[in-house]
Amino acid sequence: MTHLEEIALTIDEFEAIRLADFMELYHEDAAKKMKISRQTFGRILQNAHKKVAESLIRGKALKIETNDKEESV
Repeated sequence: MTHLEEIALTIDEFEAIRLADFMELYHEDAAKKMKISRQTFGRILQNAHKKVAESLIRGKALKIETNDKEESV
């Protein structure tokens, strides 16, 4: 993947996808777990979905940014 253009997914965006799409929580419940408003959760999730879609459609590497390092997926 060293030659692919990269898209960075923040840790909050990753967590929003995990809670909403993988754990199948309602947005309100997921927002409470993240200690943010439902509106903020929705905005973070929308940004995350857009980045994942761009990665899939355009063949870009998806990087998950953490506080100490980045992980490519």
